[in-house]
Amino acid sequence: MFAFEHVYLKRENKTILSDINWVVNENENWAILGLNGSGKTTLLQLLNGYLWPSSGKLQVLGHIFGQASLPELRKSIGWVSNALDHRLKDYELSEQIVLSGKFASIGIYTKVTDSEINQAKTILSDCGGVSLIGKSYNILSQGERQIVLIARALMASPKLLILDEPCNGLDLFAKNRLLERIKTIAALPESPTMLFVTHHTEEIPSCFDNIILLRDGEITHHGKTEKLLTEKVLQDFYQKPVELIRMQDGAIAVYPK
Repeated sequence: MFAFEHVYLKRENKTILSDINWVVNENENWAILGLNGSGKTTLLQLLNGYLWPSSGKLQVLGHIFGQASLPELRKSIGWVSNALDHRLKDYELSEQIVLSGKFASIGIYTKVTDSEINQAKTILSDCGGVSLIGKSYNILSQGERQIVLIARALMASPKLLILDEPCNGLDLFAKNRLLERIKTIAALPESPTMLFVTHHTEEIPSCFDNIILLRDGEITHHGKTEKLLTEKVLQDFYQKPVELIRMQDGAIAVYPK
């Protein structure tokens, strides 16, 4: 799906990302764990072609940056981020927001068919948003908006789906519902490869069985989630004593010791 080979990103003589080596194959789901300022968003901007490596090689969906049409490439990448929320036209209906994902646009500027509208409604329903059909975006809760954004990203049948801290701003129950919806999407026959970005280990759904730990712009660990979410590894990663608590659903919460 993509490969970073010795990728560096520098700005004004400051190294933002350092020697990133990371390969993600088809049908793999990866979590990206890091504290604020670790470089998670910058890494995503590289994947989407909004930033370019200062050195190294980056290949995404078979295309080498510098030899590909970035607008076309982005149509194959779904990006769910709170940053998008503020750009949407909040008076539009949920299914209209979802349908705009097919055109990778904010709003719809072309005539659409009943078939396309029905497709948007179906995808929204599959994501758990059947009750949101016919409702305008501005009356939805934060959790409901996240469902719409995920459905919007899926509308273009992306090969890669990036979930950038999707639980931000959600209460306990809305977060649980959203994580269950993500598990449902992962189980679909045509599910895209997914990345889940967070700084809370307990948010990582069980379907993300691979993980990278990012600190100060460097990947300190990468591999199977179950092997890396241990007290020994996380104390080394955070460079502080931590305590791990395994929750009923198998998720692992990390607290300062």
